[in-house]
Amino acid sequence: MITEERLRSCLADAWGVTDATVEPHHGGMNSATWFVTAGEERWVAKSVVPGSRRSFLGGLTVAGHVEAAGISVGAPIATRQGTIVADVEGLPLALLRRVDGDELSGGTPDEQRLIGRTLGQVHKVLRDVPVGEADQFHWVDVRAAHLAIRPWVRPAVAAAVAAYEALDPSALSWGLLHTDPAPGAFLLDGRTGVCGLIDWSVAIRGPLLYDLASAVMYVGGPQRANCLIEAYLTSRNLSHAEVEHGLLTMLRFRWAVQADYFARRMATNNLTGLAGNEGNEQGLEDARQQLSQARSNPQSAITPAEARDE
Repeated sequence: MITEERLRSCLADAWGVTDATVEPHHGGMNSATWFVTAGEERWVAKSVVPGSRRSFLGGLTVAGHVEAAGISVGAPIATRQGTIVADVEGLPLALLRRVDGDELSGGTPDEQRLIGRTLGQVHKVLRDVPVGEADQFHWVDVRAAHLAIRPWVRPAVAAAVAAYEALDPSALSWGLLHTDPAPGAFLLDGRTGVCGLIDWSVAIRGPLLYDLASAVMYVGGPQRANCLIEAYLTSRNLSHAEVEHGLLTMLRFRWAVQADYFARRMATNNLTGLAGNEGNEQGLEDARQQLSQARSNPQSAITPAEARDE
């Protein structure tokens, strides 16, 4: 963790930001963040663990492309040296534009429509954007040691991966992804009506259906997400046929990602963003319930008890 003293020193040296008010936020499970205010200027300082540096840089690069197209995403401010991160004792630190607005919950039809439209706009912007070092979908290794954390995890994850591969991924519509468009990542400015999308943590090219499935998961599954899905489809990034063909399978894969994520956290005793291991246990249990339901009735609408933030 970067100390406040080191943070202030880096803000002054790398960005020329002095006499700032720094307020720790640390709301994420994979990063540390601070709200930074100097006069009328407001930013977010963000850092990740050293092993995430490459993906962090990729996500910041993607965010820069989206913001250049006029969508508020919290793009990075270049340092005095022209880089998008500074190093603080081996940790990468970025200074991001602060996106005004309140987090959405996805609990109302209007909010779902806003989520769907915004995600569709982002995908349209990114469809043909080249990012040289973007990773390719997907990252789930069914042989990984951490999947042995519980007897059910590896078979359930492997079955979901096999179902995804049976979709013929090459036939799906691909582009750069956000990878975790939870409602809280969408910020609505009540004064302007503008909605932004924050938390860009990786540059990865994959099926656009994955982002849509993630958004659907967070609002309660397909049976509760009609408004979101229909609003997204107005962007014409995906056809109705592709969504009907692949959404449930991709949603099952998304729950496999959830299982993989929390199994890894438990295996490494990673408590970042949590008060204790109960949060990891609950995240894994949510995934177990949904993957079990998908296995017993693969054509059913998968409805989460509660989607957990990655």
